[in-house]
Amino acid sequence: MTELQDRDPMRVPAARRVRDLVYETFATEGRAPSIGELARKTDSVLESVQDLLRELAEAHALVLSPDGDAVRMAHPFTAAPMAFVLTPVDGHDDRRWWGGCAWDSFGISAALGLEARIDTACPQCAAHLSVLTGPATPPPSELAVRFPRPAAQWWDDVVGTCTMIRLFCTQDHAERWTVEHAPATGYIADALTVWDLAQAWYGDRLDPDFIPHTREHNQDLLDERGLTGEFWRLP
Repeated sequence: MTELQDRDPMRVPAARRVRDLVYETFATEGRAPSIGELARKTDSVLESVQDLLRELAEAHALVLSPDGDAVRMAHPFTAAPMAFVLTPVDGHDDRRWWGGCAWDSFGISAALGLEARIDTACPQCAAHLSVLTGPATPPPSELAVRFPRPAAQWWDDVVGTCTMIRLFCTQDHAERWTVEHAPATGYIADALTVWDLAQAWYGDRLDPDFIPHTREHNQDLLDERGLTGEFWRLP
């Protein structure tokens, strides 16, 4: 999802340190750090860390829980189950991650530079989908991804948006699900396009010198992949 660079708190060293620790913990341990843990590692008081987390959340650099007392998401990572599980292909790597959605699941692999298996289920037929993917390994061409709402509305309820960006075993199943559950809404993209978007959108998320993408940059990423029109117009 998109950060808001024009009010980017990561220009503030303390906020940047907190953000980086959140991502480091997700990447290495598959979980979000607690506020107490962040305070200890930054030699800060809890209130200061909470203030920094609120600033980061307002800038869409991460997502807090409804009570504001924990990190809920740091795209593409999520702290709670959301229909996708990622496992490294390397059997000696015992890390696991929850994927927030189909797009974010491809994004975790891209951010980590890791070949992984994504496990989920098709919402239409409940078939188990086990997809091997990575920065150099695109998903099977028959898979489809359904986006529930236009880009301008993603952050109105970002957790709800992510929850409904699901992977379907075929385009036909995505279309049938839409007719049965949400007629005349959403957008169905092929999984190859979403995988390719994830490489560019999330591939630099863990870089030490990461700078949030501008709206214009992200709009170009969408346009370059044929995701155009009003549905894909970022706010």
